[in-house]
Amino acid sequence: MRWSEARVVLTGASGGIGLAIAEGLCAAGAQVLAVARHEQALQGLLARYPQQVQWVQADLTRASDRQQVVQAAQRAGGCNLLINAAGVNRFALLEQLDDAEVQTMLALNVAAPICLTRALLPQLRMAGEARVVNVGSTLGSLGYPGYATYSASKFALRGFSEALRRELADTQVNVLYVAPRATRTRMNSAAAQALNEALNSGVDEPQVVAAAVLRAIAGGRRELFLGRPERLFVGLNSVLPKLVDWALRKQLPLIRRLSQKPAVDAAEP
Repeated sequence: MRWSEARVVLTGASGGIGLAIAEGLCAAGAQVLAVARHEQALQGLLARYPQQVQWVQADLTRASDRQQVVQAAQRAGGCNLLINAAGVNRFALLEQLDDAEVQTMLALNVAAPICLTRALLPQLRMAGEARVVNVGSTLGSLGYPGYATYSASKFALRGFSEALRRELADTQVNVLYVAPRATRTRMNSAAAQALNEALNSGVDEPQVVAAAVLRAIAGGRRELFLGRPERLFVGLNSVLPKLVDWALRKQLPLIRRLSQKPAVDAAEP
């Protein structure tokens, strides 16, 4: 796909990874419909690329707002690249979450990208070459204590990506699943950051993730997993899950202690 011919719908465009992807797309010459609930974080991008970026205000958990995104894409000439980067996270034990928090994570991380992809498929099919990119997580392949609901949502997104890729195998629409490791964004609460520091976990900058995503799109990749140690741990989990159980059990006291701290995890809107 030539970036100068890309007509992109990008959700979560005002968040850390989403905003970095938007910057990269614009610098490469793509046309971007930046979907976000708030415009403030996008003001710099809109000022630098007024001919390439259009902000679409939307709460993706609402069907009416998703339809507004579809209509905006249609007015812009149709979409040939959908990047589902919006998401929400909360580092907490399951018993520390209420029903509303669980439902919000599942609605934004799973239902919203599935429903928006379905709604945009007619436009994607009409393009000579098109792609759906779903931004998941390492925790979509590795169930991690303190992230049970988030892991469940990203496992679901990974399964959706795999099934949709196979469903569209005889079309020109390809599907890429991206699994970042811990990334320095406002999705991470102070408690989540403290856990990463205590475990000496690798944390990427959003620009590093965005550059890898754009390379994966340009290279026609099917999957992208970031972080060598994380990839190895995911592989180990698939063949020796009991060994991973043992390793993670040793971290439980730390996870329980840090999860007790007051924390407000933000969405990538």
